[in-house]
Amino acid sequence: MSGELTQSVIKRIVRQVGLECAARGQSLSETLVAFMVKAVVLDPRNDFNMDRILTENDMQDLIQLCVTRLLDTTNPSLSTIKMQVYFDMNYANRDELLREQEHVLEGKLAPVIRAITESGPHAQEEMENVYQKIVTYALLRSGLGSLTDIEAIREVTAALQSVFPQTEMITFISLSKKDKEQQLKDLAMLVTGIRLYNKQCQKGGSSIDDLPNLLHEAIPSATRTLDERLNSCQLLAHRYTALLESMQEDPSRYSQLSTFKLKGALFNVRQYEAFLCILQSNAVTSAQEVESLDVKFEAAMMVLKNTMQDKTSIESKEVFPMFMELSKLWTGYQNEMLLLSFLTNMADNLQQFLEIQSQLFPEEMLTSLLEGVTVKSDEERIKETMGMEMNVSDFKNQEWLFPETTDNFDQLLIQYHGFCAHSIGVKGITLPGNPAIGILKHKEKYYVFSSKEAAYIFAQDPDKFIQLNVEKAKKYAELIQLLELRHQFEYLVPHAQATNAKKGLMKQPPKCDSGTQTDTHILPPTIVRSYEWNEWELRRKAIKLANLRRKLTHGMQTDLSHMRRENCTQVYLPKDVGTQTKRDNSSNVPKPQVFLKGLRGGSSPTTHMVIVDLTRPLDET
Repeated sequence: MSGELTQSVIKRIVRQVGLECAARGQSLSETLVAFMVKAVVLDPRNDFNMDRILTENDMQDLIQLCVTRLLDTTNPSLSTIKMQVYFDMNYANRDELLREQEHVLEGKLAPVIRAITESGPHAQEEMENVYQKIVTYALLRSGLGSLTDIEAIREVTAALQSVFPQTEMITFISLSKKDKEQQLKDLAMLVTGIRLYNKQCQKGGSSIDDLPNLLHEAIPSATRTLDERLNSCQLLAHRYTALLESMQEDPSRYSQLSTFKLKGALFNVRQYEAFLCILQSNAVTSAQEVESLDVKFEAAMMVLKNTMQDKTSIESKEVFPMFMELSKLWTGYQNEMLLLSFLTNMADNLQQFLEIQSQLFPEEMLTSLLEGVTVKSDEERIKETMGMEMNVSDFKNQEWLFPETTDNFDQLLIQYHGFCAHSIGVKGITLPGNPAIGILKHKEKYYVFSSKEAAYIFAQDPDKFIQLNVEKAKKYAELIQLLELRHQFEYLVPHAQATNAKKGLMKQPPKCDSGTQTDTHILPPTIVRSYEWNEWELRRKAIKLANLRRKLTHGMQTDLSHMRRENCTQVYLPKDVGTQTKRDNSSNVPKPQVFLKGLRGGSSPTTHMVIVDLTRPLDET
């Protein structure tokens, strides 16, 4: 049976079981009903096979079984399951709780912020109304007083006017919505810091509670209460464990006692103990945070007093950060008060799930049953097995971890909430494991044991005993969460699909997107430059080296060169230089003018020729 058919069937069964219980006067949450449906299906004694489709008769039987178990007020297993559902639905760690508180505060302030940031006043009266809303915002944001407290409103108004007079409203209105919201937060912190400083100087702050002193009284008181309840439930667990061990040794002596209910009572107090330890750890963290806040707050106040002392005026950039720091530290005190109140309420509400103990096993009854029985505490059991270390040589194929040979030994994630991995499935009881005996690492998981003998038996066939523990958890469904076995049962009944709650009892394992990247070459390159693949090249180099063996290198040194250092000089190289000139010139010579006279003859028979040179001299040109 799978897919949408399975989901629809589960939803139908859960709805009908819830209606049946409501008709009989028990109003139960869907988460509790869904978990009980799963518990009934898992129990092999009920013979439900989820591999086949349930018939109508099967569903009616399942519904009746669930209703019967949910209405059985004498069953300690039901009280344990209710306790687990309550804790799972209501508990939140520090970060989650503070985020939720911030979200609630923002929701309360949203109408005021909207009225301030979205308005565009122009008239004087409208600006005064917006300014009064800023006063309201600063008071609500700080949490230091009520809107009905006239004295607190006066203090906030006076402090706001000292850092943000009404004349600056025009500038404020011109800002964007995001800038307005940021300035509102800054103004609220400044007003809070100023009021705290005035209270320290005894100039006001009558409506401000003295949170540091209140926390100094409340945290030790809450821690003492948790310690007392933790010691009480641990004593019950030790007595139930001793009684169950005695029953296994002498069953005839306790023939009238229900082993099933006694084991259920043991698991109930063990689960209550686990939840109290979580709350106690948170209380210790709160105490440490308050101590740190005390030191920081006192130092910040001292610096502010020294800065403000005997000064009529001071620059805002110097003192404003100090006021804001005071506000942040005071918010830390308010958060610790919130966390402490939450832890106290959780511890008080968990008490109701332990009431069945006094009904089933009153003090007089337990005292009589334990006559002659030695009750050992968890510390005594661990102390008895100290020094009993496993012999690794007996298990060649198993890996054992010991404190002296393993780094971060105390941080290993032990299976079954630190209980003995052997006693759960074999004896059906939760005995504290002693890591000093040795931690068995099997399939990347770690197991501890209450004795050396239990460790030897378990190590012979770990898978067999792991399966026994799973089968035990099917009979006692409360063990699924107590022993942290949720991951082994998620695939059987997808009850998370059958509830509208955002956070069910069986939480999905956390998941995240991740990526890795490696370098192309992690190691430095190892390229051999002298490598040659050609054997003829290798032969040539070999012949060259062989020839070098017959060569000699000669050198000599003279007295003049002895102990001389090498000298070198550097000069500029000659430049290539070239010149080019051009000159145009011309000359003009006289034109030759030579005449011949007498060529035509004359009266005389003889011709006389005369040469006449009329060429001008060269120097006249």
